[in-house]
Amino acid sequence: MAIIDHNEVRQLEAEIKNNNSTIPKDGSVYFSIKVRPTLPDFLTSISLRYVKLGFGYLICRWFYILMIAPIVLLIFGAEIWKHIRQDLSTKCDLMDAFFLVGLFVLILCVYLYYLVPRSTYLLDFACYRPPDDLKISKVEFIELARKSGYFSEASIGYQRRVLKKCGIGDESYMPRIVFKPDHKITLNDGREEAAMVMFGAINELFAKTKIRPKDIGILVVNCGVLNTTPSLSSMVINHFKLRNNVQSFNIGGMGCSAGIIAIDMAKDLMKAYPGSYALVVSTEAVSYTWYKGDHLDKLFTNCFYRMGAAAMLLSSSRQHRWRAKYELHQLLRTHHGMLDKSFKSIRVEEDEEGRQGVCVSKDAIEALLLPVSQHNDFFSNQMKSKTVFEHICIVATSKKVLDEMQRRLGLGDEHMEASRKTLERFGNTSSSSVWYELAYLESTSKIKSGDRIWQIAFGSGIKCNSVIWKALKNVGSPIPSPWD
Repeated sequence: MAIIDHNEVRQLEAEIKNNNSTIPKDGSVYFSIKVRPTLPDFLTSISLRYVKLGFGYLICRWFYILMIAPIVLLIFGAEIWKHIRQDLSTKCDLMDAFFLVGLFVLILCVYLYYLVPRSTYLLDFACYRPPDDLKISKVEFIELARKSGYFSEASIGYQRRVLKKCGIGDESYMPRIVFKPDHKITLNDGREEAAMVMFGAINELFAKTKIRPKDIGILVVNCGVLNTTPSLSSMVINHFKLRNNVQSFNIGGMGCSAGIIAIDMAKDLMKAYPGSYALVVSTEAVSYTWYKGDHLDKLFTNCFYRMGAAAMLLSSSRQHRWRAKYELHQLLRTHHGMLDKSFKSIRVEEDEEGRQGVCVSKDAIEALLLPVSQHNDFFSNQMKSKTVFEHICIVATSKKVLDEMQRRLGLGDEHMEASRKTLERFGNTSSSSVWYELAYLESTSKIKSGDRIWQIAFGSGIKCNSVIWKALKNVGSPIPSPWD
């Protein structure tokens, strides 16, 4: 008995052909059967799981490819040079030599463009300084708060004590509308404040970099409490007339740490859109976070938040490295929202009369210290050095928080200088705070080529985010500067 291979049977096609054009009278029909091979069924003949496994192996091990590729190129280049020397010395056939050199250059360019990871460069940044008529001293703050009629004498006394110890000086900036008697803060008040500080920072950045709005391919805007429709990013697009295919994103509700989240998002987007300029804007609307009541846990933030915004211009193009100030060295993000104590430590809520405010619990500082210590340990282990950073920019929240950070991390006064000076001069500008601190370091001409700057920010969640920049040149005092 013949054994039939069913795989072979499936690859055969039978064709029945009638050999008679008409049916005979006797009813008999004559036909022939032709058997011919068909194309194989690739979906069943090839195990796709092995293809998937091989593809995943290739993609997940790009690092090894990057390690091997230079060796292959070196061997190939040596062979090309050998042929070039032979051609020049014996045949003098320059066309073949030029062809081989061109081929080698092409392969090298493909390797550099597609296989070597792109760095993220910070070309420049700008921090907005509000007009002098918005400056507010601690004495004036208390006087305006009392005249507004929103607070009891006990609440006024509490705010006076907080201002005395908070570390903020007499030259920070606040919108006066929050103190206006019988005025209910509206969404339009928040929009106007956000437009002032955001557009001011972006205008200064465009003036410093000579970049046109039409050149921006990626836009990321972050603001914690104020979330409008249209979004703040749409406000920027409309005001500066950015192009219609700009990749626009708006981050909300992520607190003081959102500025570094925005940098991380822009970094990832530049991988998908190589060669694009990325504009990142970080701000907070003080008027929209203002609390008009007597709950002490909500009055606390009234004393700290101040007006401010920062705009940063990023690029991943290698041709922009020569004009960039900093290169992104490392970025780390952690989120402790799985812990109830962390999740509830900083939040926006309403009191019994429906007045909204930012509530900070007594556990907030302790909740913040855990992820900050983890970040410090991570970077210390990564770099195998006790002196990991030349400069540190810790988000300027309050004097008490900065004191505790210095103690827990074992930092010297020189590492805390930028944070303390920024808190004193500008107050807590939320996510833009670390950029005012970097601007302070630049204004004092302390940043030298090769220096590493650690920006660390924490916020509601609790989230803790860090970014390390490496200076590509000696950075002098910029003109203009918010510290002028």
